[in-house]
Amino acid sequence: MNRYILSALLYVVLAPILGGLLQGFDRKLSARMQGRQGPPVLQPFYDLYKLFSKEVVVVNDVQNFLIWGFLIFIIFTGALFFFGGDLLLIFFALTLAGIFFVISAFSANSPYSAMGAQRELMQMMAYEPMVLLVAIGFYIATGSFNVSDIIKSDISAIAYLPGIFIGFTYILTIKFRKSPFDISTSHHAHQEMVKGLTTELSGKMLALVELSHWYENVFLLGVVALFVINSSWLSIIIAVLVCIITYFLEVLTDNVFPRVKWQTMLKSAWIVTVVAGVINLMIISLIR
Repeated sequence: MNRYILSALLYVVLAPILGGLLQGFDRKLSARMQGRQGPPVLQPFYDLYKLFSKEVVVVNDVQNFLIWGFLIFIIFTGALFFFGGDLLLIFFALTLAGIFFVISAFSANSPYSAMGAQRELMQMMAYEPMVLLVAIGFYIATGSFNVSDIIKSDISAIAYLPGIFIGFTYILTIKFRKSPFDISTSHHAHQEMVKGLTTELSGKMLALVELSHWYENVFLLGVVALFVINSSWLSIIIAVLVCIITYFLEVLTDNVFPRVKWQTMLKSAWIVTVVAGVINLMIISLIR
């Protein structure tokens, strides 16, 4: 079997397990940072099982369809990435998944979910330029948009793209829904608008959203690893360590910084995109 097909299949099967463990360690680590014992590492799996066993309160059939679309496109995004596909198509699929999620919140006809959907659109405006620069940066650094070609490079892409790497890790705080940028919905109980995007979701539908986030988190860490992986097998070990450090810093940031207004998020993300991303892109365009 082609190794890329195997990688894609392993992602589909193992990503929920790894994503759930990540969230479990996140909760445990956050609790310790706050001086608490914290729940068991496997608590996210118990919560997911409980959600799947609960009765679904259906707001409308359109919302359910859109949530399924969100999950399917997230899985497609990650599977295509680990299959070694085109980064532009991968990021397009990720954006499409986000649009499904936003429309599902708007379709609920709830003030809280509508407010969350509006804020989610602001978040997309904040991080999408940086995501596009990531794809362009990889192309200029390696000569290809294909993940399968990028990992065969003799030199890690981060050697050419340090600014873009910093910019991407910055917007990861938005994608991981960590404070100070958890403005549309949050995994914690400190939202002034209940649960924002997911306010009107319950039971199996809410479980599908949680499962989608687990898939998405693993994919995003895969992009972090892509900056480091090259033709050397040793780079894989280094990439795993970089992913662990990156996720730890995201959890630390979540517990240190208070939530900001959407205006601050938008301005800061665009400033980082210009300073770290665009300047890095200009420099590498001159030297490559």
